[in-house]
Amino acid sequence: MTGSRAVVDEAAFRHAKGEINRLPCVFERALLARHAACELAVRHQIAERESVACAQPVARALCAQMSALLRDKSAFALGLTGTQRILPHAMVMKIQCGGLDGLKALLDADAVAPDVRRLVRLAQERYGDLDTLPFSEIVQGVAAWKARRRHGGEPR
Repeated sequence: MTGSRAVVDEAAFRHAKGEINRLPCVFERALLARHAACELAVRHQIAERESVACAQPVARALCAQMSALLRDKSAFALGLTGTQRILPHAMVMKIQCGGLDGLKALLDADAVAPDVRRLVRLAQERYGDLDTLPFSEIVQGVAAWKARRRHGGEPR
């Protein structure tokens, strides 16, 4: 594929994704990595890619609040400055997956995997306002999270 063709295809993909997925999941990357689950996730196939939408606007708003808090509260542990608006994929994965791991450890330790909707609901029920969560404990999950190593064809 040539460079200009890739740009056109990416623009077409983003346009199609916006048309099909009008309510994108805030924790889409964690769900696509199969690190977490969510009962409200609606998966869409677009060409050879997958995207995840949320089935409930109100629940998505709470997830957006949680995601913003996780990013903000994780900034120091990750060495981020307030001026960084766009983060690299690996950093977003660390915040999403590690943040969900931290929430799971705090709220639903016996669960097999983080369930986004369940964790946000439990956080709201137990703490009322999401701002009052003990983020010092939750951020430990962010700091500890490591991406899985890719399995290459060469033996180690």
